[in-house]
Amino acid sequence: MSSFIGKKYRLQRIFHPKSGRTVMIPMDHGITQGPLSGLVDYEQIIDIVSQNGANAIIGHAGLRLHSNLQQLWQIPFLLHISASSDLSSDPNNKVFVNTADEALKMAADAISIHINIGGLYDAPMLANLGTIARECRTAGLPLLAMMYPRGTEINNEYDVENVKKVARIGAELGADIVKTNYTGSIDSFREVVKGCPVPVIIAGGSSISAKDLIQLASDAIEAGGKGVSFGRNIFQSPHPGELTKAVSLVVHENYTVEESWQSSGMDKWEI
Repeated sequence: MSSFIGKKYRLQRIFHPKSGRTVMIPMDHGITQGPLSGLVDYEQIIDIVSQNGANAIIGHAGLRLHSNLQQLWQIPFLLHISASSDLSSDPNNKVFVNTADEALKMAADAISIHINIGGLYDAPMLANLGTIARECRTAGLPLLAMMYPRGTEINNEYDVENVKKVARIGAELGADIVKTNYTGSIDSFREVVKGCPVPVIIAGGSSISAKDLIQLASDAIEAGGKGVSFGRNIFQSPHPGELTKAVSLVVHENYTVEESWQSSGMDKWEI
């Protein structure tokens, strides 16, 4: 019972109390891609997004260990526990790099894991998902599963049939939140949400314009999604604070794209 209460409490910290949705900023790119622009200075971007409506950040142990802890208390933190490098022969093969016990020691609010389905290594990754889901239930930690149809057997990572299958796999193996690709339309993404019994949030994906990103958030929410997890499109933006605010207004306040554009201050910039 105590672990159930702990998980419920931590989930409430990650989701907005009124909207029941979340805006997460993943900052776990350092292992895969090295010191990307926008993430060279962790502390600066953490300050910016936390002051402009983000509900949580996602990162590896290094983000917790090498940043100002006092600063990190201002926003919930999800410890990302899987990794690969783009220097590898197969970056789609994600392996364990941390544990639920370490997440508790670091005062993490939840755990995040990346799972790719459709390649040579999806079997061990599925086993890892099952293992960490059990550990999270014992520890009272919520689990976010980043579920992607990705690998040699996948022709289209955004196809609704592929996306709704991997989202359901995440829920079936015990994830409390599933992050996955947006399928390109409100109607198709509704199928993903309908087929997944836990909250579904969308990934930001490759670089797109600021207005397209806000539209993406709006469409996902209209389809029944429970939030967004936008990384590079936020922290590599010339105006990450205003853009975080615009996305948050859409996700939490049901602003239209144009309303959020004006209210956030994005209208001051030529984007």
